[in-house]
Amino acid sequence: MPAESEYLANYDASRYPSPIVTVDSVLFTLSQQQLCVLLVKRANHPQKGWWGLPGGFIDMQRDVSTRATAMRKLQEKTGVAPPWLEQLETFSGPDRDPRGWSLTTAWYALIAREICQPQSSDVSEAEWLPVDVAMQRSDIAFDHQAIIASALQRLRQKTLYTLLPVFCLPEAFTLTQLQEATEAILDRPVQRKSLIRRFESSEMFEETGESIATGARKAKLYRRKPDTGVHNFTRNLMPAD
Repeated sequence: MPAESEYLANYDASRYPSPIVTVDSVLFTLSQQQLCVLLVKRANHPQKGWWGLPGGFIDMQRDVSTRATAMRKLQEKTGVAPPWLEQLETFSGPDRDPRGWSLTTAWYALIAREICQPQSSDVSEAEWLPVDVAMQRSDIAFDHQAIIASALQRLRQKTLYTLLPVFCLPEAFTLTQLQEATEAILDRPVQRKSLIRRFESSEMFEETGESIATGARKAKLYRRKPDTGVHNFTRNLMPAD
């Protein structure tokens, strides 16, 4: 039996068929308290002119991971660099892409709304669409509606045991804004006291020293501490009574 070094030197990967391998990202934001997803219009075949998730092929010379591919493709196709990005799952099969058997590793993120500008000839437009609208359209490419649905479910699950909604707020925000964002994502009201308790215990935030008028009162403005990640809680956020 040859040594491993000899085996690897003579290994021929072309002996085995390879699937189409891509990376796709689902970016969510809130616009006028409505949950939206970022889609790009395809400028090339297949499914030219259809809307899809920003993504593409792995560049083995440039990308050290599928996360690196996701970040690169987001920059190229939308100009967005999300501060938080998490792997969702892998979608695969012979029928999801008309070019052949394929798999894609999907990532998802929640960000503050940005004006997106395509930087790649692969897409002609980039637009935030309400999630419910995107899920009803007939011109969504490949299996991207299924990927969006899976990402939405994960986003809502994670919102129950983290303060993830802070990532879609302005740099300085009020507790009421955080509550409104949380309720918009979950599509139901939550207990304010429960939210405030986890806000204080997370140690993720600090006061800006400023406040804004909200009706007859003034509300303190907070910001996320530098380099602070997502804090996980042991219990889910309580719904409103």
